[in-house]
Amino acid sequence: MPHELVIEAGRAERQYWKDLWRYRELFLILMWRDVAVQYKQTVVGILWAVLRPLLTMAAFTFVFGKVAKLPSEGGVPYPLMVFVAMLPWQLFATSLAATANSLVSNSNLVSKVYFPRIIVPAGTMGVALVDYAISFLLLGGMMAWYQYAPPLQILAAIPLTMLAAIVALGPGLILCALNVTYRDFRIIVPFITQFGLYVSPVGFSSGIVPEKWRILYECNPMVGVIDGFRWAMLGSIEFPARALCISMICAFICMLLGIKIFRKTERTFADVI
Repeated sequence: MPHELVIEAGRAERQYWKDLWRYRELFLILMWRDVAVQYKQTVVGILWAVLRPLLTMAAFTFVFGKVAKLPSEGGVPYPLMVFVAMLPWQLFATSLAATANSLVSNSNLVSKVYFPRIIVPAGTMGVALVDYAISFLLLGGMMAWYQYAPPLQILAAIPLTMLAAIVALGPGLILCALNVTYRDFRIIVPFITQFGLYVSPVGFSSGIVPEKWRILYECNPMVGVIDGFRWAMLGSIEFPARALCISMICAFICMLLGIKIFRKTERTFADVI
């Protein structure tokens, strides 16, 4: 039976979230379309998802481990320490870039038919999740190569993955809404991810940060996520309780703010896009 759309005064907000559930199939279709487009007509196909983290890991290991001679954590091989940190970072960076440009990339769809627009940025995270799953398998091969057994708390990687996705989605919704009106934000997003890569503990250990700067450093929400991953996957550091609390608070605030700004500007998307 076809769904009947009823527009009723005073019920717009409640109706919106009901429509979000009704359009769940569109969400899955858009997610699958983005994954197919990502790898279609590429020379090495899905190997890009393998080569990119491997090459980045090799560069970081050379610069930070060999040239700068920064220490590893708890005797963990330096490449392994870097690669574990790259799992949540790449999920964050890829998701943020995809969500920020999603509405402009789908302008033809957004301007023609009604559906909850928040489906578009949320659906673009599928590509990041596929890349993340491939990197996770690669990490398993590296741990076998280095004969490094994961600790018991490895299951904590599941909620930490969700936290990394939420940390990306909140700012992504804000940038996505702003990018519709001001295309300058299309340029800002690569700068944010590039800058964030070097102020997050991807190529180095958080242990080298002086204690007097630690709280300020942990205000970067990806610090808690990355250190949490190293605790869960390698057991090389103590549970980063304070940094994770800061990350969860930042993720919650950014998500609420992102939804509020997106919903406030959503009704104008079709006119200005």
